[in-house]
Amino acid sequence: MGRVTLQTVADRVGVSRMTVSNAFSRPDQLSAPLRGRILAAAEELGYVGPDPAARALARGTTGSVGVLLTDSLTFAFTDEVATRFLGAITAELAPSGLALTLLSSSAAGEVVPARDVPMDGALVYSCDSDSAAVDWLNRRGLPVVYVDQTPVPGASSVNVDDRGGARAAAEHLVELGHRRVAILTSEKAGPHGVEVAPDLPSYHHVSRQRMLGWLDALIPAGVEPLVIRVPLKSEEAAYAAATALLDRQRPPTALLCFSDVLARGALRAADDAGMRIPEDLSVVGFDDNPLGRRMRPALTTVRQDVAGKGRAATSALIAAIDSARSGETVPPRQMLLPTELVVRDSTGPAPS
Repeated sequence: MGRVTLQTVADRVGVSRMTVSNAFSRPDQLSAPLRGRILAAAEELGYVGPDPAARALARGTTGSVGVLLTDSLTFAFTDEVATRFLGAITAELAPSGLALTLLSSSAAGEVVPARDVPMDGALVYSCDSDSAAVDWLNRRGLPVVYVDQTPVPGASSVNVDDRGGARAAAEHLVELGHRRVAILTSEKAGPHGVEVAPDLPSYHHVSRQRMLGWLDALIPAGVEPLVIRVPLKSEEAAYAAATALLDRQRPPTALLCFSDVLARGALRAADDAGMRIPEDLSVVGFDDNPLGRRMRPALTTVRQDVAGKGRAATSALIAAIDSARSGETVPPRQMLLPTELVVRDSTGPAPS
């Protein structure tokens, strides 16, 4: 037998090509017995269904949404905060029938995922605002929702109260009597593991908001923090930076860390330096990553609702896609989710 097509199946069952097509793509248009006969004939003939690309072209929809990540896609499977965020997205997408596609911001040969991958819309997750990939999504005219980004006019965004959470963390240390405080922050640009100014203008949105929150509490208390930049989400880089920091003649008595991952690196450095936590050094993270609860001592941190952020972003994107399909205008929403300071065992009174 030659190549099996829609017409082959239609001839076997004695129906039109459109009826066979509907059996695969619009089952509500057929009775259950007729659809059963068509699918049985297709299976017998080895026909797997209409070409997905052609079907998407005919329907005007791909049935897929993208999540654009600035970092390596490996991060999506190794970082527990990222996996919780993506898990919430897939759960929210399930009733809609939409599939999830992970997009790297970098090109792979001649393929530029943000430009070339078929999708109905995209979530832009913690990406550089000047990323060429973000520009491609906008040029394609796709519905886009920004997550952990500076809000963009005309598009929905979902952020957490990074500034309020960071302020609460710094106030906690001030109330414990700490006056020698260092900050391990995260920023890709520029040299790593060196002291930088706290008002560095290149900070990414989340980094900037957390820096502003820490300074909101420290500056009025007369505390001028030592700010150290480390690579984004790198525990090993945080370990190296904290090791150098704690080797100073007058090391800080407290560390505020951009994330729980950086805090873990700092705790390892403190342990190797023979410092007791929290008697000699207090450490505060951010995110309430599950690894923070597994640390010993358990990590004081700022909790954000990662799953809630994923659900809210996905709901906003589905609404934007539906709006684009129907031609109706849905006003964009700028959502700010709350944060909460969680005090555990890694913070205590400043040493006398």
